[in-house]
Amino acid sequence: MAEVAGLLLAAGAGRRFGGPKALAVLDGEPFVVRALRVLTEAGCAPVRVVLGASADEVRALLPDPEAALVAGDWESGMGASLRAGLRALETTTAEAVVVHLVDLPGVGADVVRRVADGADAETIARAAFDGVPGHPVVLGRRWWPEIVVGASGDKGARDWLKGRPDLRLVECGDLGTGRDVDRREDLPG
Repeated sequence: MAEVAGLLLAAGAGRRFGGPKALAVLDGEPFVVRALRVLTEAGCAPVRVVLGASADEVRALLPDPEAALVAGDWESGMGASLRAGLRALETTTAEAVVVHLVDLPGVGADVVRRVADGADAETIARAAFDGVPGHPVVLGRRWWPEIVVGASGDKGARDWLKGRPDLRLVECGDLGTGRDVDRREDLPG
């Protein structure tokens, strides 16, 4: 079985939320810890967490602060975090990576496992919830250089993924909602 890394994007300032979503707490657990646990429980290794806003405060919450890296240009959007994370994983032997977002508390390890099942260096897969594409996304190592070149702004790899005939959508609506938390009123509960 191929080694599948985990990449947690947790750099945003959460302007609409009122602060970094990585620091938000649900059921007594910070979002960043929850999302990191999901990747780890799904079997992703190694796992890297890309930080930006309140980086020191978020890093202090991590069980292994060494898993964190800071995207120096994080304020330019998700593309910066994705570039930084993929570059950091180039030194590993991972053949694919699960890209997960910190603001998806309705995505559990079962979703990650399903989307990453059978992943290798050629894989391009994305979770779908009731037919709507979402996260996490699995990217085979073969594609990382292309994605790093094209990732910009708040789109991450969205444009790169758009219209690809080799993209495998993996239905996960039976396992979770896939809804992101943009504002405090979006918190489940």
